[in-house]
Amino acid sequence: MDQQNERKIGFWMALLPLVVMIVVMIFTVVKLEQGPHIPLIIGTSTAAIVAWRAGFTWKEIEEMMYKGIRLALPAVVIIILVGLTIGAWMGGGIVATMIYYGLQIITPAWFLVTICLICSIVSLAIGSSWSTMGTIGVAGMGIGLSMGIPAGMIAGAIISGAYFGDKMSPLSDTTNLAAGLTGTDLFDHIKHMFYTTIPGLAIALGVYAFLGNRFAANNIEVEEIAQTAQVLKESFVISPWLMLVPLAVVVLVAVKVPAIPALVIGIVLGFLSQIFVQGGTLIAGIEALQSGFTIATGNVMVDALFNGGGLDSMMFTVSMTIVAMTFGGILEFSGMLMSLMNQLLKVVKSSASLIISTIGACFLTNASCSEQYISIVVPSRMFSKAYQNMGLHSKNLSRALEDGGTLTSVFIPWNTCGVFIFGTLGVSVVQYGPYAILNLVVPLISIIYALTGFSIVKLTEQEKEKLAVDELKKEKVNEEVNLA
Repeated sequence: MDQQNERKIGFWMALLPLVVMIVVMIFTVVKLEQGPHIPLIIGTSTAAIVAWRAGFTWKEIEEMMYKGIRLALPAVVIIILVGLTIGAWMGGGIVATMIYYGLQIITPAWFLVTICLICSIVSLAIGSSWSTMGTIGVAGMGIGLSMGIPAGMIAGAIISGAYFGDKMSPLSDTTNLAAGLTGTDLFDHIKHMFYTTIPGLAIALGVYAFLGNRFAANNIEVEEIAQTAQVLKESFVISPWLMLVPLAVVVLVAVKVPAIPALVIGIVLGFLSQIFVQGGTLIAGIEALQSGFTIATGNVMVDALFNGGGLDSMMFTVSMTIVAMTFGGILEFSGMLMSLMNQLLKVVKSSASLIISTIGACFLTNASCSEQYISIVVPSRMFSKAYQNMGLHSKNLSRALEDGGTLTSVFIPWNTCGVFIFGTLGVSVVQYGPYAILNLVVPLISIIYALTGFSIVKLTEQEKEKLAVDELKKEKVNEEVNLA
């Protein structure tokens, strides 16, 4: 018991590593214009010192960091595969084909609306925002930039669409995670999210339609778009058959082939396209996978768009993810994050404050632990009992977890989602943040509903009785385990 008391970290000491990291991060990134790795390492070091002072051994602290890294390994694998996909699809002419046909059929005035809807549909079908951004999103960036639309706006529309589908798809891992951890039926969870997410998408599309008016055909260089399309046609073999490659990946994931093998098939098809369709050499194909595709057309826009991708281009993102998760691992497994959460629970006096606290806790976890999955797991553990005690249905909790956790992860530059977007789309949080409209407004809508009581579902008497019986069964099982 003495050891447990000694190792319990109080609120202010738990807050210290987070404050140190954020202060150093702001100074380093904003003032010195340097990367976020070193501030995160300083934050990790501060967290390690706090944990050591609380009684944890260095071996235990190391294990906390390793646990954090292990949580991020699935994300690291996807990041690497997306880098390979971009390199293969650049070299195979697949991205060029998507951009070429996109320039023919999409008007600048409606581009932001169109790309948001396309990403929504694709992400809804495959259940993955990352896969959508790493494939359709990359092509969308090329089309939008060719039309003279700012990178931040394009990325914001792509992110809004990708996260709408990710949030509402029954194939999404975060959607299943939020439903599973709270004991909510998956489709009840999705239906309950309609109240916040559909209005959020409608608002986003309205904003993108308004912004798109600035880029009507008479306000941009139509000749420049035509010239870009012509350079693409001269530099690549453009064929509608190449559209079958991204379609194959979408179909594979839609029929429940796991994301990793589906992406690998997409990489192989892109590599073969570079060799047999574009006429590239085997060495050039391998170089595109390793260090990225390179091309020199003389057209500044095309060269900027198509020199990139490959495994090497994702190493910044991979290293950032690993460093961020060492910090998050110590906060999570030393109990510091739990201490911060407990402080939030103290201000909960009503169902409205409970839901708002849940959303705030999810955002705090995204900022401190740098991983959207943890932002769902930890608050679900912390707040589950409180929702029961207040007579609130679990789908209120599952929706708050997604509104506050899944969607806000993109606004933290050192979160795995923010890092992935920067590595894939080449746009920083500062640039795309104001234009990721869906991600901005849905948490606000959720808070408004909490304050007004709209769509907040109470437990019925039968549901309360069932929960009480289940709780007694759990206690009995725990007693038997303890006796054994």
